[in-house]
Amino acid sequence: MRKITIGILVFPRFQLLDLAGPCDAFGEVKVLSNGESEYEIFTVGTTRGPVQSSSGITLTPDRTIFDPCPHFDTLIIPGGLGIFNLLEDSTVIDWIVKQGYECRRISAICNGVFALGAAGMINGKTVTTHWMDVPRLASMFKRALIEPDRIFVKDGHIYTTAGVTAGIDLSLLFIEEDIDKKMALDVAKYLIVYLRRSGGQSQFSPLLESQAAENSVVASVHSYILGNPEARHTLESISEHLNMSPRNLTRIFKKECGMTPMNYVNDARIDFARRYLESTDMGYKDIAQRCGLESAEALRRIFVRRLGITPLEYREHFRSSNEDIESN
Repeated sequence: MRKITIGILVFPRFQLLDLAGPCDAFGEVKVLSNGESEYEIFTVGTTRGPVQSSSGITLTPDRTIFDPCPHFDTLIIPGGLGIFNLLEDSTVIDWIVKQGYECRRISAICNGVFALGAAGMINGKTVTTHWMDVPRLASMFKRALIEPDRIFVKDGHIYTTAGVTAGIDLSLLFIEEDIDKKMALDVAKYLIVYLRRSGGQSQFSPLLESQAAENSVVASVHSYILGNPEARHTLESISEHLNMSPRNLTRIFKKECGMTPMNYVNDARIDFARRYLESTDMGYKDIAQRCGLESAEALRRIFVRRLGITPLEYREHFRSSNEDIESN
């Protein structure tokens, strides 16, 4: 039997789902592999005695940072409201630093990345976190390279994820790396989740992100784009529709929304395309045309520039399928 040892750090007010999600995923491996592979999981407390999660549920860790621990192949640091109380605790941070030298993989879920930052592990590293914590992370750890729109990021042996449920994506990635993609798919099917969302998938929809005030310029653009997704929108055509000059539209839109109208249009095109890629077998050329793009190559360029992956990679990862869908 192949056994892989995982250590999960728990601290007062940790996020329970960051622990439970990966544990459930790892726990299915022994059953689905008929005992050929197994993850051995140890919870490690930062304090002695029971530890209460942010939801109020209490658990008693298997070990504490003050006890002898087995050698961990992988360390997982969950997020939670209590993570910021750890940053000035030199005993905890020193323990994390030690694990960084000894573990094959060091990972943080959600805002658990702040603990890695306090341990000096993300300097010069590309990382992600929950979108709400991005400004704080950037302010506190200026040498970190932050990708605010990624579900997870791998940089060397450092793995970081976005908010909460992304811990399941991370555990499926580990299963795929440690065993194979089929096992990750079997676990995902059993848990009734996607194989794993690509690391390049947006944390949230750009169309949902823009909740503008009714009757605002942003709301007008939003409504126009949603109503005409297949149109070849340009700054000039949108300005003409709103009876505004391109310069004035850009100025007001950027002030209200924090981006230019055409950046918003391109985000919307990606959002439309993602829905087709996730739920249909439509060819890439047809998808491109339905999203206001002239060709499959244009769709590919905008995907790579915005998300860092191709439409094919997105479809394969997100739909939990290895089928090769050819472009028309």
